[in-house]
Amino acid sequence: MKTVLITGCSSGFGLETARYFLDRDWQVVATMRTPRDDVMPRSERLRVLALDVTNPDSIRQAVQAAGPIDALVNNAGIGMLGALEGTSMQVAREVFETNTFGTIAMTQAMLPQFRERKAGVIVNVTSSVTLKSLPLLSVYTASKAAINAFTESLALELQPFNVRVSLVLPGRAPETSFGANARSRMQGNSPEAYAAFAQSVFAGMGQPSLITRALDVAEAVWRAVNDASCPVRIAAGADAVALAESC
Repeated sequence: MKTVLITGCSSGFGLETARYFLDRDWQVVATMRTPRDDVMPRSERLRVLALDVTNPDSIRQAVQAAGPIDALVNNAGIGMLGALEGTSMQVAREVFETNTFGTIAMTQAMLPQFRERKAGVIVNVTSSVTLKSLPLLSVYTASKAAINAFTESLALELQPFNVRVSLVLPGRAPETSFGANARSRMQGNSPEAYAAFAQSVFAGMGQPSLITRALDVAEAVWRAVNDASCPVRIAAGADAVALAESC
């Protein structure tokens, strides 16, 4: 029986992906900063571990506790919405620490066992905003675009060891709490000069449009893990697929 370790499983894409793999008879190591047993179905094939991807000790302890892993899904991430001029460098660094350096650190921690076994899959969840830029997302987009480039280079680097690396690029997912969390990092610091523009952007986000469901992301991650013939980049969600096809 194969085992997957998924980061950021307390809600949204990570939670749905963990459930998806459980339903298909995988062993799942679901990690979250503050472990909660009530969000996951009870199963002998499920372990919930504490993990803060910005903390080296937390990463080391989680990887050690997880044991042999067949697939790593780097899903943990935070959003940030707002004009760059009103964004503190502290917030910008916080976004990069989780989205960029957290993904790199988790990958690095898992690589020795994959390389030694000459087997393993790494799936990095980024965003379709890296395909077409949107306003008020410059810091967030940069943090995810860096992982796109990291993933595509790493995929070449690990070919001699039979380790596959893929990207899943979700679109906008209003059913998750991600957007609300992203707005919270505006911290009320949006410059007045951008107020009217920001309101127009927010209004546009509320208009009916194609969206991404958490299930779309889970299905894309499943494909990336299990289909060796799939492309390095997989768009997840109707809006992300449409955007990828137009690029």
